[in-house]
Amino acid sequence: MTPILTLEHITAGYEQKTVLRDVNLTVYDHDFLGIIGPNGGGKTTLIKVILGLLHPLSGTRTFFRDGRPADSLKMGYLPQYNLIDKKFPISVEEVILSGLSGEKGLLRRFTAEHHARVKEVVARMGLEGLEHRAIGQLSGGQMQRALLGRAVISEPDIVILDEPNTYIDKRFEAKLYELLNEINRHCAIILVSHDIGTILQTVKSIACVNGTLDYHPDTEVPVEWIDKHFGCPIDLLGHGDLPHRVLKSHHHDGD
Repeated sequence: MTPILTLEHITAGYEQKTVLRDVNLTVYDHDFLGIIGPNGGGKTTLIKVILGLLHPLSGTRTFFRDGRPADSLKMGYLPQYNLIDKKFPISVEEVILSGLSGEKGLLRRFTAEHHARVKEVVARMGLEGLEHRAIGQLSGGQMQRALLGRAVISEPDIVILDEPNTYIDKRFEAKLYELLNEINRHCAIILVSHDIGTILQTVKSIACVNGTLDYHPDTEVPVEWIDKHFGCPIDLLGHGDLPHRVLKSHHHDGD
């Protein structure tokens, strides 16, 4: 596996409060990393450090391209749904097109090629016929698809999603994860979610953030590991060969 991003000994926080301590993490090319953890544990702080929106108090963030250190990576970001101003007068097409702002000069117009890429992404997200609809008129699922389109249109190296299944129904949730699996063929994904059951069935590797970071290289995760790193028991998870399990079977030596 080829690394594309490393965090080494990251400590980060706000003003006088330290939120993350001595965090180490490697994200690999075409990884699908799930980030879980309790509220206030530092998941959002970690994402801000990765995106460069928050400078750590100590530690280093390093990007790689073709196995060599690089100055930057192209990142797509889908923020939490409740952070979006749905009264802002912007259409679906304009939302997706804004994901290409970094490819044009400040005073230049979007090109015909940019608009053609928007058309392709609209179709990929299943938003045909909604291109000119204001975002305030969209359902939760339609809004998430528009924001996901904005996150992927620039063909990023990493797509970061913060609680993407908030405010969407279960029917679209299944479609969302189908889209993510397709996107993962082209880039790495970092998915932050409180929905442990869904995330363990979707991602390839998992990290629990609760002040520090504990990494698990796959999703064969015993409940005891989650209990330990969440700092409290997780009572709603099935485990083993039960029909309602959300974790894969985990066999101990001697079973």
